[in-house]
Amino acid sequence: MSRLIVVSNRVTLPQKSGDAPAGGLAVALQAALEERGGIWMGWSGKSSGAKEPAPLSMQEHGNITYALTDLTKTDVEEYYHGFANRVLWPLCHYRMDLADYGRKEMAGYFRVNRFFAHRLAPLIQEDDVIWVHDYHLIPLAAELRQMGLKNKIGFFLHIPWPPADVLFTMPVHEEIMRGLSHYDLVGFQTDHDLDNFGGGLVREGIGQRLSEGKFSSYGRVFKGGHYAISIETEQFAAFAQKAASNVMVRKAKQSVEGRDMIIGVDRLDYSKGITQRLDAFERFITMNPGYQNKVTYLQITPKSRSEVPEYEQMQRTVAEQAGRVNGAIGTVDWVPVRYINQSIARPVLAGLYRLSRIGLVTPLRDGMNLVAKEYVAAQDPENPGVLVLSRFAGAARELSGALLVNPYDIEGTAHAIARGLTMSLEERKQRWERMMEHLKVYDINRWCDDFLKDLTTG
Repeated sequence: MSRLIVVSNRVTLPQKSGDAPAGGLAVALQAALEERGGIWMGWSGKSSGAKEPAPLSMQEHGNITYALTDLTKTDVEEYYHGFANRVLWPLCHYRMDLADYGRKEMAGYFRVNRFFAHRLAPLIQEDDVIWVHDYHLIPLAAELRQMGLKNKIGFFLHIPWPPADVLFTMPVHEEIMRGLSHYDLVGFQTDHDLDNFGGGLVREGIGQRLSEGKFSSYGRVFKGGHYAISIETEQFAAFAQKAASNVMVRKAKQSVEGRDMIIGVDRLDYSKGITQRLDAFERFITMNPGYQNKVTYLQITPKSRSEVPEYEQMQRTVAEQAGRVNGAIGTVDWVPVRYINQSIARPVLAGLYRLSRIGLVTPLRDGMNLVAKEYVAAQDPENPGVLVLSRFAGAARELSGALLVNPYDIEGTAHAIARGLTMSLEERKQRWERMMEHLKVYDINRWCDDFLKDLTTG
């Protein structure tokens, strides 16, 4: 069996004893690497300042070698904070108004990808299979091909891929499309993302769709597919079941005694629709005053990319919005919105999901959204909660038991919250069982296996 080389912007090192369990993606990739033997290479998260980064830091753990590199301060600013997160991220989430394109940042993005390629190439053996992850590293295959590598190279995009009219607002869209053509397999989260990609090739006249999921572009033929990323379903369900004895979960249960809990869990990002969700919760209460003092909305929002100005502003906006809603509808003995601006360990989170009557997952745009899947997996089979899910999340293509909403429709989301809270036990069970059966089959390991099978065959 060929070795596997995984490349990502950041690397998930093995857990230390006592650490909270890693997320499903890290578990799946580490399992695939352990089985095949291989290397996981990426940025250490550290800056070398103005100095050239030291040689790769190599750490051996079992059958896996972790290869980490520092980046210069300029590289971090131009490649990561600049082009990746201020151009590609907003465009892929349909926010052309927030894209801040600059030639210096664009050059830094391609320069760092070249740097990654030069550090990775000496580690690669002739029959290694290479799997590159996410929008930070789109040009990596082109750089490796330029160096003469002919290995199988796959790419998976963890965020949405926009339609042509959005993508073409980026001045270097053709260079990005050319970069993707150098992979043997380009994977997306949903069939909609794959259609957007193929439509862009045809619209721009730079490629065409062939049969059997293949494309031709820039003189190369390559495969495209959609692979919905998932979670470690059975393990996460076990976390939730065991979490009832966790001290934090017990305290949370006591604090909402006699009230229904609604939960939202999101990284602090403008794509998540947090302010619209707060508005919808407020509208739900004003439309249904009988629920005053009978429901608590818990919003957990860890900080994210605070070095990027848009995210600093977002943090202030969400905090102010939560305070405004509490001031508008709260009472002396009831705080409607509990806003937590920090990370919560996954086992505790699983327990909080299980306590919640509604999982409110309403991003404005999301590649998949694993919170939706975690919420479903965490539920008590005898008394499951209701998932209220944005139709603009990739998960909406799979979770047919959710109540789908348009997050821009504040009143519509408010009605969905009311429906979820009044739904019969029988209907809740039917909806949950349908989703849980799907997640048991299509878990994170299935995602990993399907992608690697398609990459290495045909």
